[in-house]
Amino acid sequence: MSRATDILRHDGPHALAQRLARYAYQRLGAANLGDPLHDDDVADSTRLDLALPERRPSRGERFTVGWVMTPPSAGSGGHTTLFRMVEALERAGHVCVLFLYDRYGGDIRAHEQVIRSWWPEIKAEVRDATAGIDGVDASVASSWESAHVLARRGHAPMRRLYFIQDYEPYFYARGAMYALAEDSYRFGFRCIALGGMVAELLRSEVGVDPDVTEFGCDTSAYRLLPGRERTGIVFFARPDFPRRGYWLARLALQRFHELHPDVDIHFYGSKVEGLPFPATQHGRLTPVELNELYNSCVAGLVLSFTNISLVPEEMLAAGTIPVMNDSAHAKMVLSNEHAVWATPTPSGLAEALSAALSRPGGQEAARAASESVRKFGWSRAQADIVRILENDVYGPEDPHVAN
Repeated sequence: MSRATDILRHDGPHALAQRLARYAYQRLGAANLGDPLHDDDVADSTRLDLALPERRPSRGERFTVGWVMTPPSAGSGGHTTLFRMVEALERAGHVCVLFLYDRYGGDIRAHEQVIRSWWPEIKAEVRDATAGIDGVDASVASSWESAHVLARRGHAPMRRLYFIQDYEPYFYARGAMYALAEDSYRFGFRCIALGGMVAELLRSEVGVDPDVTEFGCDTSAYRLLPGRERTGIVFFARPDFPRRGYWLARLALQRFHELHPDVDIHFYGSKVEGLPFPATQHGRLTPVELNELYNSCVAGLVLSFTNISLVPEEMLAAGTIPVMNDSAHAKMVLSNEHAVWATPTPSGLAEALSAALSRPGGQEAARAASESVRKFGWSRAQADIVRILENDVYGPEDPHVAN
């Protein structure tokens, strides 16, 4: 009891609540709740024998595509990219079905309401993946967990594909989930890599040669706004995702604040308690709101230790200079003279933010950054996905091209 009193006196009630929650977590074995699959939904690449259908007899006849995914949270970037591909298939005249896999048995209709609210352009029917994946001509897995679910619950003849936005074994320390994520690439699904980093790792780490498409940027949402004064810096905070480097970013921003105590620091994404420096917490923002925030900031801090996120190019489109952890793999995806790559240490990142803040040029520099962004949006990736799915269902247009 005296220990709890000491924590309360010196660190406050929030710190005490954290300690108690951690103690309960350890005593109750709550770590098992982090397993993203039920045991029965774990597939094994060495034992799969999945049925394939005959090719469709006539090209141009519409078909039905299932998209297997975890339930999206509001504004999820990965789901936003995936839904852009769903939208492209629907525009091409095909029927789409979303199969949601909720490890914790949540209300599918509640998940559907999130989809309808945040992605209203999607018309697809929403189903529970645990009831089985069937009634479709093709299905697309969208993460390593959903690939396992498709392999275990999609027994009917169908074409099976895998839209891979990141090399997901890197989300984990070397262990069971690393191995299971890596094994999902061996299921024999047709793999479609988003960007050169993912494609290169699939080839070098697993021996899979994927189809490759490229990142886009929604320049209709992220763009320069007239008459905006830029005074602050912005940080995309995701403490619950280790690959987003929150601890390192917090240390860097603390160092930056010591160097520039009068510069506003803005957080969005997750609201964070107990910061050792002042920051404005915006929480989750819509694209319109986020673009407004970017247009008020000179620079932004964006860390990702796997594939690059969508955020750096969206910042650039809004005229904000992204400061990122230096990564040879990430540079394969984003090659832009206005982006800043920094040594991933507290001082390295803080000094890079300082340099970005003091860049000459003001609004002209912001304009140059915005104009450097690719203007084709997501149209190329969407066209690639439609073409790949149609070729998989109908057979390739050129009969000499391999399936």
